[in-house]
Amino acid sequence: MHVTVDESITPEPILQLGLGFMASKTLLSAVELEIFTVLARGGRDHASLAAEVGLHPRSSADFLDALVSLGLLDRDDDGVYRNSPASEVFLDQAKPSYIGGILEMANARLFGFWNNLTDALRTGTQQNEVTHTGAPFFATLSQDPVAWRNFLNGMNGVSTPLAGALAADFDWTGRRHVVDLGGALGAVPAAVLRSRPEMTGTVFELPPVRPVFEEFAAAHGLTDRLSFHSGDFFSDPLPQADVYVMGQILHDWNLEQRQFLLRKAYDALPEGGTLIVYDAMIDDDRRHNTYGFMVSLNMLIDTEAGSEYTVADATGWLAAAGFSRTEARPLIGGYTAIYATK
Repeated sequence: MHVTVDESITPEPILQLGLGFMASKTLLSAVELEIFTVLARGGRDHASLAAEVGLHPRSSADFLDALVSLGLLDRDDDGVYRNSPASEVFLDQAKPSYIGGILEMANARLFGFWNNLTDALRTGTQQNEVTHTGAPFFATLSQDPVAWRNFLNGMNGVSTPLAGALAADFDWTGRRHVVDLGGALGAVPAAVLRSRPEMTGTVFELPPVRPVFEEFAAAHGLTDRLSFHSGDFFSDPLPQADVYVMGQILHDWNLEQRQFLLRKAYDALPEGGTLIVYDAMIDDDRRHNTYGFMVSLNMLIDTEAGSEYTVADATGWLAAAGFSRTEARPLIGGYTAIYATK
């Protein structure tokens, strides 16, 4: 059968997308090998860099030059490798701007779990450490110190750039105390407190988070202004604040649980207080925020009932909870924040 093919249509985009895991894994392995942290201390030639991070001679040059081709490293005419500008800022473990925690977690956990996406789509069940066990996810993960720290650092990694955006975008004038509900290590309040010396903050989290949080607060010089409050936001009273933050929280839960949390935050806020909700919310037309859809599929894999949701969905839930005014604000990287005022 003869098929007429439009010569302007090529298979290249499909192949690049289908084989994109190769580039992804190249980056994740580079983070695991601490390539970018080593190069942040100074440029290295192929031999010295390969020796320092423990690369076998076979394909080590291809691996490093692949990172050059991907725009993650630069290589000069003398063969010396250096970080690209973005890698220097965001992939050096020694910098507070490091976002590699989420990449470390993706490498250790999510990359393998995504092999089971088809099963998740057919069954509607999560495909992670607690698949088919019925055990609570957070309680199970917190029993493994290495996996737990990896998970918390991952949450901190994805929150760090968003924290800076929120600290700059929201009007914090006159606000005194911010509480991050389920805030992991506290990237958002830490960013706010660095720019607002008159404010204090609290992270409201499960008890096993405390030791890793305390390390984070000390490393950022915030132990006197950023506190930890142990609790479960479903069953325990919320600490008092004039601003609550729920970042990447609602997408973990089903509709009834989301509505419960929003109403609980509303009831606990003073008049004039604000709840900030941010997630990789899907655009209302459900066509454009590809990242939001990917995160939603990840919620299928990694939670019992979670998913992303549209901006209109969230606005409606907030109004139903009692909030008198909402404002949706685009952040960065496919994320949206909604500022809801009581």
